[in-house]
Amino acid sequence: MKFIDEARIEVVAGHGGSGSASMRREKFIEFGGPDGGDGGRGGSVYAIADRNINTLVDYRFAKKHLAQNGEPGRGADCYGRAGEDIELRMPVGTIIHDMDTNEIIADLTYHGQRLCLAKGGAGGWGNLHFKSSTNRAPRQKTSGLPGEEYKLRLELKVLADVGLLGMPNAGKSTLITAVSNARPKIADYPFTTLHPNLGVVRVGAERSFVIADIPGLIEGAAEGAGLGHRFLRHLQRTNLLLHLVDMAPFDDNVDIVGEAKAIVNELKKYDESLYDKPRWLVLNKVDMIPAEERAAKIKAFVKAYGWKGPVFEISALTGEGCQQLCYAIQTDLDAKKAQRDEAEEHDADPRFQNKDLDDDEVND
Repeated sequence: MKFIDEARIEVVAGHGGSGSASMRREKFIEFGGPDGGDGGRGGSVYAIADRNINTLVDYRFAKKHLAQNGEPGRGADCYGRAGEDIELRMPVGTIIHDMDTNEIIADLTYHGQRLCLAKGGAGGWGNLHFKSSTNRAPRQKTSGLPGEEYKLRLELKVLADVGLLGMPNAGKSTLITAVSNARPKIADYPFTTLHPNLGVVRVGAERSFVIADIPGLIEGAAEGAGLGHRFLRHLQRTNLLLHLVDMAPFDDNVDIVGEAKAIVNELKKYDESLYDKPRWLVLNKVDMIPAEERAAKIKAFVKAYGWKGPVFEISALTGEGCQQLCYAIQTDLDAKKAQRDEAEEHDADPRFQNKDLDDDEVND
């Protein structure tokens, strides 16, 4: 199945049914009076987040989605039937934009989340509502209200804890294959990965994280060069970025330092917040460097690159260093989760919700 991460659709809620202006007519009842019922409300359109869906391919050709109209009211105090709602199932991580205003109207972040995209119109009133002491036989009724209509742009950002970035053939697909259950396509030519791949990495009982393999970036990706520019958005939801660098061509007159810096520059051009995300340097294919030269060459590369953060040496092909990398990632994610939980508990503490409290009262 082709990976589809953008789609444009139109949603139309149902119109409300018209009210009825019926009069009660029965034998031996001289003044039956009004008995027109109200019209039914129109159906609404809802978005449902579903973790079992991973693309927006269902909306590539199904462009227009219409909810059912409400039925009109009838005599004998019969109200019209409400129109049926429709539910559009979308992947977790879908962001829904209003195409007319470019405003974000929904962000599906967890499984089962349900949001109304277009509300159905209210049903019209029957003449029952217009009966009074001075108007015993009203003929008035109202029409139902139209349902809401919107043109929407759907944008999928995959939800992953860790994102891999690097030049084509840096070994990202090989790494995600080595550490997770994902089985991406691997070959020795540029742009093997044509769409993001997600894998679950398990490091122990009830300890795991999701890693995303993003198609390789090249210089100029932020302006549209190559394939990576289409998928940079998928890195925005991650908590940690792993910058993979291919160390194999260290002696082949390939400027791997320049390539590494070019990738980081593309992040900065695309989004400053993406550039500021925690990022680790992962030096891949170190098994291709002679053992006696490895330490000196890695030290020279790190110095030339000017990197001050964490550095990991791995070989995704042989598995060397992969386990240590995964444990370090899990430890880092656990620590960040603990900090978030502590912050949420602090915010939920009623002692800290009243800003008028003195420090002494809070301490008490």
